[in-house]
Parts: sequence; structure tokens; C-alpha cells
Amino acid sequence: MDRTLAADLARLPELLDATRDAAAATLAALDARPVVPARTHAQAPARAHAPAHAQPPSPTPAPHPAEPTPPLPEHGTGTHTTLAAFAERWAPRLSASAGPRYLGFVTGGATPAALVGDWLTAVHDQNSNSALDGGGQDLERETVTWLRELFGLSAAHTGTFVSGATMSNATGLAIAREWLGERLGVSPAEDGAAALGPVRVLSGAPHSSIAKALSLLGLGRAALVPVPTLPGREAVDPAALDRALADAPGRPAVVVANAGTVNTVDFDDLRAIAALRERHDFWLHTDAAFGAFAALSPAHAHLTEGLDASDSVCVDLHKWLNVPYDSAVQFTRRRDLQARVFQNAATYLGPLSAEPDLVHLTPENSHRLRALAAWFTLRAYGREGHREIVERDIACARALGESLTADPYFTVLAPVRLNVVCFTLAHAPTAARLTELREAAGPEVFVTPTTYAGTPALRAAFSNWRTTHADVRRIAQALHAAAKELG
Repeated sequence: MDRTLAADLARLPELLDATRDAAAATLAALDARPVVPARTHAQAPARAHAPAHAQPPSPTPAPHPAEPTPPLPEHGTGTHTTLAAFAERWAPRLSASAGPRYLGFVTGGATPAALVGDWLTAVHDQNSNSALDGGGQDLERETVTWLRELFGLSAAHTGTFVSGATMSNATGLAIAREWLGERLGVSPAEDGAAALGPVRVLSGAPHSSIAKALSLLGLGRAALVPVPTLPGREAVDPAALDRALADAPGRPAVVVANAGTVNTVDFDDLRAIAALRERHDFWLHTDAAFGAFAALSPAHAHLTEGLDASDSVCVDLHKWLNVPYDSAVQFTRRRDLQARVFQNAATYLGPLSAEPDLVHLTPENSHRLRALAAWFTLRAYGREGHREIVERDIACARALGESLTADPYFTVLAPVRLNVVCFTLAHAPTAARLTELREAAGPEVFVTPTTYAGTPALRAAFSNWRTTHADVRRIAQALHAAAKELG
């Protein structure tokens, strides 16, 4: 064994203690440190979670020149000095995205239990794809069952962990693609997507990952058919969807419904959409990346009514469940079609059974035990603990919306329906001025740019378990001061 590696093994408990101390110090400083360090703030991605139909992002300022990459060391110096090098060079440049005032991209943090679960995920280092070593698979199935209950889905839905909402949407649409083939007497998994002929995927305000998934699946971005939304809303107009489905009689289609849009957290009427299946043949995929968590709040659960009628559902967990990146879950009523798409034939894996191994259910053969962090936080805090997080974030979003409405420097562009505040400058709301505003407020709050109804805007998305009304006051003050400075 390499001498440095052997030395690290011999002092592993000491190294883990040092890592624990470094982690504790980082978390303890979250409230005081800049949310986004000044050096990297201007380089933040402009529209990573933009709707698929929205305008392209505005140009961002040129990034700072990159530091030259040092050569790979010929001889390592061990974990202790490497930990010190990370603390000196890289840790100060990382954002405080685990903290309470990082409001970009609907990013949660990691609850204490989720953090423990994630550390133990690395300790046990499971590849959970095969029942030949099945403890991880059983843990994932238990966790998926808890999540299914949390979101009010019936036992008809089965679920699998994936890396994020993009992969969850792609997996759901891959199953939908195979369902189209079943209807048309072909198998895209065997014969290719071209065997389907023209495909229509209809949606009112789809997330950008839907178009990305269609490109990946060989259906093409052009398959996405925009459907009019209700006046002043991002929710699809059910009557317009009815008419659009009637435009191609006799051809099955895919409908992508939204349970929480990106800009305004608008919800499609899922029950009305599902009722259209009495007249039209379509697969219903619902993107509920963070909107599904409305089911936890008695005052907002009505927004997710009809979710169980979906044929497939996307839910992102590193958002409002507050587990570390990356983690999501996908649900479907047709696990048989899912296994047909993703089955992995290899003698060392064993045959495809009635209860498929996870290797047969997603694009990934390597399957980290992401479920452990989710299992920990669900087991530790239960339904009530996570309900409290959801309702506190909703209350904080509404408080910020009220503060910005009363502030003459800002205009709130849409009702605060759940946990996102969509707003802009009251005067001259250009993309350039909003970028200046974000940079000026950056040490206290991170929000992301968007465009809503043709107007350059900002989004403040509340989903972190640490956020309180005290943070909202700091955020409002920082935004006001930055806007006042702009004039």
C-alpha cells in the first residue's frame, strides 16, 4: 500500500474528527458569511431552471480570469494537508447554498438527519442496483413507500430514486414513449423512436428539462406542442388542451402537466386534465418537482388533488425535502413498461423478475444509495416535521411578497401562491439593472433572474429548512438598499 495512503488509514478516526470540525465550523458560519462570494456572484448561471417556452437568458458579465491549474502532484501529501488546502483555496469561494438566504433555483439545504444519512452513504458506499446485495434496494423501497404516502399517491405507483428532476422527467417520458409504442403496436425500446411516427407532447408552461428530455429520447424538441394557458396564469387552459388533443384524432399523445411552475408556482387543474382521458388517449406525466410538497400543508393540499391520476410523476428531493444534492424520485403506474425500457441484460445481473432490480429501472447502472439521506430525514422528523418546514417557507415567501409590494422600488408580478416570489424593479426593469441589483444584494441574498410575461424579473424561491422571518427581514432590507442605490 502507498505509504501516504497507509498513514491516512492508520489515523482515519483523527482525520474524520478534523473533517467533522471543519464541517461544523462551516455550518456555524452560514448566517454570517456572504451568501454568494463577490468573486463568483457575477458568474452565476442565468436561467438554469427556466421554463422551456421562455426567452433566452440575457448576457451575463464576463467571468473573472480563471486561476491557472496547478500540476497534479507526483507525491501526495495526505488528507490532513489536503483538508487545509481546500479550506484555504476553495471553501471561501463556495456559496452558502446550505444557508437560509440562498433563494435560487428552489434549492433546499440538508437537515441534520439528512446530513448524517449522506455521510453514512459514503461510509457504506453501496451500489444498490442488484438484489444479489439487496439491503440497499430494500431500504430504497421502504423510503419510496414513505414518500408515496407523503405525497398522497396510491399503491398503484411505484418509485425509484434518480439524480434530479431532469432525470426524473426523462425517465417518466421514456416510459410514456414506450406506452405510445404499446398503443401503436411497436416498441421504441427495441425498434427506435422513429417507429412511432410523429409524436405530440402537449403542455402549458413546461420546465426546460421537458424539452431536454425529448431531445435525449429521440422524440425531438419539436414534439413539444405549447398549449395556451389561462389568462394571467401559467396554468394550462383545460378547454384549450381539449381542443389541441382533438386536432389529431386516433393518435395517442403525451400531456405534461405542472404541479408548481417555476416562475409563479402555478398548478394545472390535474383533475380536469385527467377527465379529458374520457375523450382522448394520452399518457399523463406530471412535473411536481417541488409543488408535490404542497400536499403536506392542509391549507394547500388542494393544489395537488388529482396527482394520483398521473401515469408518471416527477418529484425533486434536494429541493423541499432538504436532502443533499443530488436526489429525486420518479413514480409510475407502469413499472412493466419502465423495465422494458431500461432492462440491462447481463449474465452477472441475473434475470428480470416481477420485482425488477433497480438496474432495470433507470438509465444509470451505477446507483448510489441516495435513499439513505431521505430515509434519515423522514425517520427523524416525520410528516409533521416536514410539514412545518413547508409551511414556514410558504409563510416566509408571503412575507417577502408583502414587503416588496409595499416597497416603492419593486413590483411583484404574480400572486405568491406557494413558495416563490416573482418580482422586478418598479422603474426601468432591464436585465442589466437587475443584474446590478443581484450583485449589490449578493452578500445577503441570492435570487435568480427570469422573464415573466415579457418582463425581466427575479425569483426568490423559499425551500430551505433554516429560513425564518428574521431572514426575510434581512432579505427585504438588502433588496431595498440595493434598489435605492441603483436609483
